[in-house]
Amino acid sequence: METPKNPPKNRNVFYVGLLSFFGGISQDTFSPILPIYYTTILGFDKAFVGIAEGLVTASSYLFAVIAGLFSDKFKKQKPIIFIGYFFSMVSRPLLALFTSSASVLGLRFMDGTGKGLKDPPKDVLIAGSAGEATRGKSFGIARMLDTLGSVAGPLLLFGLLYVLKGSASLYHLILLFSAVPLIVTLLVLVFKVKETPKQNQADIDQKTILATSAPLSRSFYLFLGIVILFTFGNSSDAFLILRAQSLGVTLLEVPLVIALFNFIYAMFAVPLGSLSDRIGRISTILIGWSAYALVYLGFAFASRAYMIWPLYAFYGIYYAANLGVAKAFLADIVSPDHRGRAFGIYGTAVGLATLPASFFAGFLWDKFGPQYPFCFGAIIAALASILLWLFSRQLKTAALQTAKIGV
Repeated sequence: METPKNPPKNRNVFYVGLLSFFGGISQDTFSPILPIYYTTILGFDKAFVGIAEGLVTASSYLFAVIAGLFSDKFKKQKPIIFIGYFFSMVSRPLLALFTSSASVLGLRFMDGTGKGLKDPPKDVLIAGSAGEATRGKSFGIARMLDTLGSVAGPLLLFGLLYVLKGSASLYHLILLFSAVPLIVTLLVLVFKVKETPKQNQADIDQKTILATSAPLSRSFYLFLGIVILFTFGNSSDAFLILRAQSLGVTLLEVPLVIALFNFIYAMFAVPLGSLSDRIGRISTILIGWSAYALVYLGFAFASRAYMIWPLYAFYGIYYAANLGVAKAFLADIVSPDHRGRAFGIYGTAVGLATLPASFFAGFLWDKFGPQYPFCFGAIIAALASILLWLFSRQLKTAALQTAKIGV
């Protein structure tokens, strides 16, 4: 009599992913042109780009911990998600109207706040709608839908650029349009997404020896520390767009490059999420970090515009093997009642590391040249990968010791 519960839970994963689908359309309708808008229309320098976009990530993760704590305390995710998407819906079109440096930073902070508020509750809903054996796949499905939105977004942007080319209000009209998909997102949230009942969240697999009843385990903090190190070399993707532009990729080509990247990301999100269910989360993350290091080296030494296309495509492997899989790993090692807190703290720590990473990347670019931020990112990724591999060895040793004690 319990089997009928499975289809609704699976549908919930789909609808949560659908939120991200329309949110991704909004995000990637305007974000590919945003660094160009900053530098060519508003006249800001590269360091400001790093600060503004780093602030988005930092504020998103700063408010993620608040959303996570509220999610755990009140056992309600939908109201928090609604507020998050509403903030983004308001702040994005206002970039077309308020153009001073202070107002731009304020609006980007508001957008980042919205992202931070919505992400941990969505992750809690996904984790509560999947068991450990399929959790990587479920997060992969959500990431796939999110990323398909990020395929549609750049293609839609390409159409808008083509139709509006020559218009003095080109950038402003695109920024205003970015609010439309978020209206659809809010409708899906209100009418389709269901709260996950508390009893359905208590699905932790007793064979997962890392998960404990404690709020957050030592393994959580060790993993978090390694990810923070990796993040110090992971600046805003705005620098990838600027690098592409510096090599001759045109404004009209930028959304197509982003669409290709997101297409690869979407196509590999579920396979790599499922792979993490079979070979382990950390092994899959290491695949992603290796791809990241190779891509950043490629961006550092690329000399022709055509090189950007395969590099951006391969960059999708990093995203597919990392973002959803890392969250699945967190859900594995944290008890269900504390997942919101874990997702929030994880996001906050990573976000705070992103702000100096983006600022330092802008500094390296302005001071030494465009190759240097990418070389730095590749070196940090290699170092973090070594530490993550050592961490995985420690986990295996702990698992063997626990098995012997059990025997």
